[in-house]
Amino acid sequence: MQAFELFMIGVGLSMDAFAVSISKGLSVRRYALTQSLCCGLWFGGFQMLMPLTGYLLGVRFAGYVHAVAHWIAFVLLALIGGNMVREALAGDHEEVGTSFAPSAMLPLAIATAIDALAVGVTFAALETAILPAIAIIGATTFCISAAGVKVGSVFGEKYADKAELLGGVILILIGVKIVLEHYNIL
Repeated sequence: MQAFELFMIGVGLSMDAFAVSISKGLSVRRYALTQSLCCGLWFGGFQMLMPLTGYLLGVRFAGYVHAVAHWIAFVLLALIGGNMVREALAGDHEEVGTSFAPSAMLPLAIATAIDALAVGVTFAALETAILPAIAIIGATTFCISAAGVKVGSVFGEKYADKAELLGGVILILIGVKIVLEHYNIL
């Protein structure tokens, strides 16, 4: 997988974290850089940890599914992306508290990165080099999440749905691209 594709996967995966970061930004009375860094570290860190975990699990059975890896990648990315699109269009949002304490951030970081676990399994099936992949995804999510707090403190909630919708579409398109490349259509 190319660096640009990994970056786009990172953008797609980070949209949930971006939406939560915007909500966190809405909850602050006065914006501080430490709030952005906190969200960036939590969300970026878990966006690195979850694909690594999925990859380590996926490596155990990747040899058995190599022939259909492109379809597995497509299905997982389409399901994740489709769910993000559905949530964005339905306006399903959970309330996000004002705290940046670990007890508040840990569940949010896990919830926003759980999709990345399946992406890690996909990386194992496609024999993607995991360290560059998680570094790109983590750095992308860090930057986007950190910016989300500032965006939320300035612009409000009107962009959260659009970000999640865009992230879902990006993941679906990457899944389609993987299948098309497998059949040498692209």
